[in-house]
Amino acid sequence: MLTRLGLRFLWLLHFLPLRALVPLGKGVGKLLYVFGRRRRHIALTNLRLCFPDLDEAQRVALVKRHFQAVGRAFLERGLLWWATAARIQRLVKLSGAEHLDALYGKQPVILLAPHFVGIEAAWTRMSMNYDMSGIYMNQSNRVFNAALYKGRARFGKLLMLSRKDSPRKSIKALKAGMPLFYQPDMDYGWRDALFVPFFGVPAATITGLSRLARLTGATIVPVIARMREEGYLIDIGPPWQDYPGESIEADTRRMNAWIESRIAEMPEQYYWVHRRFKTRPAGEKRPY
Repeated sequence: MLTRLGLRFLWLLHFLPLRALVPLGKGVGKLLYVFGRRRRHIALTNLRLCFPDLDEAQRVALVKRHFQAVGRAFLERGLLWWATAARIQRLVKLSGAEHLDALYGKQPVILLAPHFVGIEAAWTRMSMNYDMSGIYMNQSNRVFNAALYKGRARFGKLLMLSRKDSPRKSIKALKAGMPLFYQPDMDYGWRDALFVPFFGVPAATITGLSRLARLTGATIVPVIARMREEGYLIDIGPPWQDYPGESIEADTRRMNAWIESRIAEMPEQYYWVHRRFKTRPAGEKRPY
């Protein structure tokens, strides 16, 4: 019942202009910071590990900005799920589409999309222009999971794959010319993972980007979602060269190093409330 009421509230909010939603979302984020003790602890722990040169006051200030961005992204999800296509196109701009256009339908493409707060906007906006496949995590709340699935499947010809599905489905879609919207920068446990540095800290990192590229001959096209006061900018970058490289481990290190470089541009927008370092090498204590 509470989930249905929350979804109804999001639906109502999507009628507001963005200039009203932005401060409202930031306000929600401020409340999340105050009352979300566990997630606040996780975010601060991540920043202590990743940015040891910052003092505690700087880390707290960064986490506060991050929670405001998270609050915005949550409320603005209603726009992505229910606003008209024309309105979404006004608020969510594409940059660098020529990089994907040159490859689309001609060869396998993996869209490397790290977990910045605007990632939902990236999926929705790109699905208006391109048929894509994507991997999603089933939510424990069935009502919210159904709304999430329906919201993401509004536009285009899309293939939504559960993380529990066989990789063969992703491979088949790639070989059929359907780009894979891929988010490999979370801690998914030991399976198919290597410990490679992430801001100098060993992080369990899945090796799927390298493995899929090797299996399918896919080209890697990076996608970064930037939240702005006036909406979002989805930056489609140039294809990676010389990838895959000499080894799966080297490829995975390269991926993490690239993600680090993009986080440095807007650290408050990366998804720090995720327990990125929960899986540890044998004998090492968990930091959370």
